[in-house]
Amino acid sequence: MTPFLVKHASGAPAYALRVEYGGKVITHSGDTEWTESLVEAARGADLFVCEAYFFEKKVTYHLNYQTVHENRQRLDCRRVVLTHMSADMLSRRDEADMECTDDGQVIVL
Repeated sequence: MTPFLVKHASGAPAYALRVEYGGKVITHSGDTEWTESLVEAARGADLFVCEAYFFEKKVTYHLNYQTVHENRQRLDCRRVVLTHMSADMLSRRDEADMECTDDGQVIVL
């Protein structure tokens, strides 16, 4: 497991986590606004799970779909799955060109 510093106020350092196991790599961003460390954390991953709290609206310490979309090629990972979506993002998920998770969803790599 490798931590990558991200931007989220929590009283302690916040990290994206990259887990390598069984020949697979999964990265999870957790809550964060855009930071270049996400590019390094996602590079070469089989799966990058990241939040898309809003579709376009920018909120401190959180990602939105538009920002992830604009940086998708730079992430250089095989698959991106969006999570931690507000009602705004959920109402527009059909407009997204990336996978959006559902509660209880199982992802097979």
